Amino acid sequence: MPYQTGFREGLFNGQTLFIPGGGGGLGRCIAHELAALGAKLVLAGRTMEKLERTRDEISEDGGEVIGCFTAELRDETAVCSLVSEILDKHGPFDGLINAAGGQFPSQLKDLSLNGWNAVLNNNLTSYFLLAREAFNQCLADRGGSIVNIGADYAGGMAGMGHNGAARAGLSNLTFTAATEWAGAGVRVNCVIPGFIATTGLDRYPEEEWESLKKIDQRVPLRRHGTAAEVSAMVVFLMSEMAAYITGAEFRVDGGIHNGNGGFLFKPTAAVHNTAYNGFHRDEPPKLLSGS
Repeated sequence: MPYQTGFREGLFNGQTLFIPGGGGGLGRCIAHELAALGAKLVLAGRTMEKLERTRDEISEDGGEVIGCFTAELRDETAVCSLVSEILDKHGPFDGLINAAGGQFPSQLKDLSLNGWNAVLNNNLTSYFLLAREAFNQCLADRGGSIVNIGADYAGGMAGMGHNGAARAGLSNLTFTAATEWAGAGVRVNCVIPGFIATTGLDRYPEEEWESLKKIDQRVPLRRHGTAAEVSAMVVFLMSEMAAYITGAEFRVDGGIHNGNGGFLFKPTAAVHNTAYNGFHRDEPPKLLSGS
């Protein structure tokens, strides 16, 4: 069974899209959907095994990954060389989906400077370097679209302040790049997922798993999201249908950013609330499957 996308067949025919972080999690799902819609893909990340797995899956499903590249995405020289190598081997690309990143839990009082810098470099500096080089080396001459995958920083991020700072910076970077690069026909937007049921949840400490299971009680739609629901937003923003959208954030979080009630309103059980899961190779997290 192929990817069950809701978009029209061939939406990205003739386009090449570059996805750092396409080897796992949300990036893997996004890669599958874009390939199912006709895009040729270039994937990048730190682990070739993960990238090749995604490539092989997409090939089995009839899509095309034309290149897989490993690089230290936090290093300026490495990113400049990476983009140059992609252009030399595969020609220009039409868009960038920044989906690489990583973080770990820590309260600020316990956080080392190395830990702080590592997460800012993962979730902000690498995104900046990739976007800058994609623009300077390619998109400035042909237009295109950039989508950054962020996280909800509003109200702070207690327990992961380094990640909150990086993601707030990423949204501001998105706004600035969208304005500076609009004249070249390059749109830049940011997608902010909520609590999404991917294997990334399993990387949190096991003592927190029960709290993560119960997070749906804080979500107005009363469930975790799916990777396909995030991917659908990315696909829309990358497409010609979003031609007048730039410099914006889009939350895919079931409404959790608005809260789930107050003293005048007590939420009831959600009904008629079916998740969209078009990703035929989806891998749910162990903490939600009970295994």
